[in-house]
Amino acid sequence: MTKSKIYVAGHLGMVGSAIVRHLIAIESKHIVTRTHAELDLTDQTAVNDFFKSERPDQVYLAAAKVGGIYANDTYPADFIYQNLMMEANVINAAWKNNVEKLLFLGSSCIYPKLAKQPMKEDALLTGLLEPTNEPYAIAKIAGIKLCESYNRQYGVDYRSVMPSNLYGPGDNYHPENSHVIPALISRFHEAKSQGAAFVTIWGTGRPRREFLYVDDMAAASVHVMNLDRQTYETRALKMQSHINVGYGEDVTISDLADLVAEVVGYKGKLKFDTSKLDGTPRKLLDSNKLNSLGWRPRVNLKVGLAEAYKDFLQHTSILKME
Repeated sequence: MTKSKIYVAGHLGMVGSAIVRHLIAIESKHIVTRTHAELDLTDQTAVNDFFKSERPDQVYLAAAKVGGIYANDTYPADFIYQNLMMEANVINAAWKNNVEKLLFLGSSCIYPKLAKQPMKEDALLTGLLEPTNEPYAIAKIAGIKLCESYNRQYGVDYRSVMPSNLYGPGDNYHPENSHVIPALISRFHEAKSQGAAFVTIWGTGRPRREFLYVDDMAAASVHVMNLDRQTYETRALKMQSHINVGYGEDVTISDLADLVAEVVGYKGKLKFDTSKLDGTPRKLLDSNKLNSLGWRPRVNLKVGLAEAYKDFLQHTSILKME
């Protein structure tokens, strides 16, 4: 049980809220949070004032502007600017106010589009990125390098975790800006409700993706944060600050769609719109370093999808009430 004062940035998001749930479950009682209305993380002065006032001991930097292929391709300036500003402000303010431990949450899109599979941590900056989300990926790479640079220059302990595709409670179900699993859940639920004969899936269905339940990601984040520094640096990373967090298996988008349809109870047919973008052909992380440090995922995809659908039904019922 830790007595540290912990600031979770982005606590209302899917990952941030899961981290808060996990911290509460392990009896971390002194958790500090702020909504966007209370603290705009792109405002450097406001962020500095917050850290000077609160003086947290640890920081989980889960705040980010996120979205699927459509959102990344449509709003590239928003994705690179907002993410760069948030991470730069928080990391610099953490250092200025003597925060020794910080965990930055990145994304598997930091790796080259055609990286050797499964992707190891040292694949970073070895090739071209996927064009549709390159601005977001560059911002996340900058976050990793911020952590590494502050570690090198100031001797702090800032770490980064790179998750595979996340899903679960608290996901974004926006019809255009969501990731693949919430988009499929929403689409199949609507088709089931309307008795639609078929559902159209973007792309060919051939790309392979790895999916990690968000509460597994939260557990991994806390596990990495709480590893002693010598073990973390000696056994896992050497000069790198980032470590992969994946489920260890991937599926095709076509097989994923079949599984989501089964969980939702949709009996119609699937059609694939091959005029839409596929994105990276495959994204499977090599999580051996984290596994060697004592962490493994617990929630398999079918169980996780069932929990995600329950969350979706609760989300839609709340919207109807409003």
